[in-house]
Formats: sequence, C-alpha cells, structure tokens
Amino acid sequence: MTTDAPDSTTSEKYQAVQRSEDFARLRKTLRGFIFPMTVAFFLWYALYVLLSAYARGFMGLKLVGNINVALLLGLLQFVTTFLIAWYYARFAAKRVDPLADKIQNELKAGR
Repeated sequence: MTTDAPDSTTSEKYQAVQRSEDFARLRKTLRGFIFPMTVAFFLWYALYVLLSAYARGFMGLKLVGNINVALLLGLLQFVTTFLIAWYYARFAAKRVDPLADKIQNELKAGR
C-alpha cells in the first residue's frame, strides 16, 4: 500500500530549510521587492480612480486631438504593469533565483 503522505525525514528537511538563514534571506529579499512595489502600484491606481471620480475637469483636459489626461493615465496603468513585470523578472533573475537555486541544491544534497 502506498501513501501520499510525506515521510517524517522529508518533513524535517523542509522544516530545516524554513529555519535556515538562506531561506530567511530569500523571504526578506522577496518581501523587500513585493510589498513596496505593491503599495506603489496600488497608490498609483488609487490616484487614477480618485482623479477620475473627483477631478473630472482635469481628467477631461485634451492633450492632443481627442486624447485627454484620463486616457493617457489609463494607458500608463498598462505600461506600469508591464514595467513592473519586466523589473521583477530582472530582479528575480539576479537576486531571488540564485538564492532559491542554492537552497534547492542544498535540499537535494541532503544538507
């Protein structure tokens, strides 16, 4: 009979990894990127929503032809999303992935 439950040695290995200095550094690195970036993007989005609700005159200002401030800021929301994704990919490749790979290799080696 086979069971899907992990054996105690596997569980102990993962708990040891969670207590390791490298894992703590990995979590701190991720949090140091994710939380500030999330707050910054949320504030940027909230600014757009608030301006749309309470500064209709400003948002309706025509910039070029039929393009107004609201349309420009709305499009910049998409640009910002892609820039954050691109920046995270660079950040992860340089700072997160090497540390995660190190942890994984040590786990596989049984250390």
